Amino acid sequence: MYQIIGSDGKEYGPISPDVLQQWLREGRVNARTQVKPPGATEWQALGSMPEFSDAFPPPFQIPPGSSVTTGGTQPSKMSVLAIASLVMGILGLFCLGITSLIGLVCGIVALVKINNSAGRLSGKGLAIAGIVTSGVLLLLLPIFAAMLLPALSKAKQKAQTIHCVNNVKQLGLAVRMYSLENDDMFPFATNWCDLILTNVGSAKVFQCSAEPGVRCGYSFNSKLSGVKEDEINPQTVLFFESTAGWNASGGPEMLASHGHSTTSIVVGYADGSVVQLPRSRLDSLRWDP
Repeated sequence: MYQIIGSDGKEYGPISPDVLQQWLREGRVNARTQVKPPGATEWQALGSMPEFSDAFPPPFQIPPGSSVTTGGTQPSKMSVLAIASLVMGILGLFCLGITSLIGLVCGIVALVKINNSAGRLSGKGLAIAGIVTSGVLLLLLPIFAAMLLPALSKAKQKAQTIHCVNNVKQLGLAVRMYSLENDDMFPFATNWCDLILTNVGSAKVFQCSAEPGVRCGYSFNSKLSGVKEDEINPQTVLFFESTAGWNASGGPEMLASHGHSTTSIVVGYADGSVVQLPRSRLDSLRWDP
């Protein structure tokens, strides 16, 4: 026979095993009810007694490596937008922040969806990291631009200067080819562009990329008009930067810098060499044959 302590804290008994089984079915006792078996001196939980083990199902065991969520719902899924936000933010470090705006938008959208998913989505930390990374890069982008623009402008001017120098070299070569075809005589100043056009091959050679609106960005030294090549000093000016246009010729009064430099002038000599001279040295140029 058994003694029990009821829910009211009072001791009851003796009680037979059959009565205890009936009380279990009726819910009057449970696995935590304190019971003293026959001949025992200590109280025990009813659920721990072997003779009543069939009345209580075994506790649920979580399989190793598995996870559960509150309320028995499916495990939460990682937000793809949160991952994309962080990836785009990191990519912004290597492409001047171009992907940062996408990363910022993805991060904000991901954070809103995660907060409203009731635990079905995870990745809040990734979304926040993506927002912070992208946001910082977007704030720094104007600073990067301010630092890079002068360098880009300088590189562009240098490229235009190189293009201008190459043009003058080709024009000088075309004059020498014309000379070989015309009894060693240089072209006439009045229509020198027309005369050497076939030797140049393309009218684009007459144009400087810094002055695209000017058909010919170079002038011919008019003092060399129709002069024999062997009568000309190699260091005499042949071509020089100008904005006077097609078939323009003249002297130092027509010197004009192109947009790639305001402090120097590209000059081609009769021997085919080309230099970029500072304005302070223009007075040393030789114009007479």
